[in-house]
Amino acid sequence: MDITDAGQVRLETWTEDDFWLLKRTNRPEMTEHLGGPESEEKLASRHQRYLGIERGQMYRVTLVDTGETVGSIGFWERVWRDQAVWETGWGVLPEFQGRGLAVKAARAVVEAARALREHQYLHAFPGVDHPASNAVCRRAGFELLGEVEFEYPKGHWIMSNDWRVDLGRR
Repeated sequence: MDITDAGQVRLETWTEDDFWLLKRTNRPEMTEHLGGPESEEKLASRHQRYLGIERGQMYRVTLVDTGETVGSIGFWERVWRDQAVWETGWGVLPEFQGRGLAVKAARAVVEAARALREHQYLHAFPGVDHPASNAVCRRAGFELLGEVEFEYPKGHWIMSNDWRVDLGRR
């Protein structure tokens, strides 16, 4: 299922052909807030997880007018504070940053998660030292709940902001 934001982006379901995008985003400038680049083996494993998400969905983000790929976004289920919620995360390629595309993609992924009518909340956990991702959350309509200690990647603890959107399911 593809989802188009009223603006400039389309979310296209992640496919086997999208491994190149993981490789492209696996650079120091794209992973500095995520624990650094991953090995080829870990990237292959991540790609398989993206293809096999049972609860949620990963997407490739494209421009509506040209079809160019600008990044990725997705949402998946996790337990947070003893409650099942959706979590989201994204990455925009450097040459497309600063255009508001991540905000548009985040708004579209909120609607995709809301449409499933499964969980009350969608959370994002950008590092407190990542101003761009925190700005995306703010501009996309997430509510800041405060700072939390968050494990990402596994075995690596960071201070993150807990941002949340109420999806309206009660």
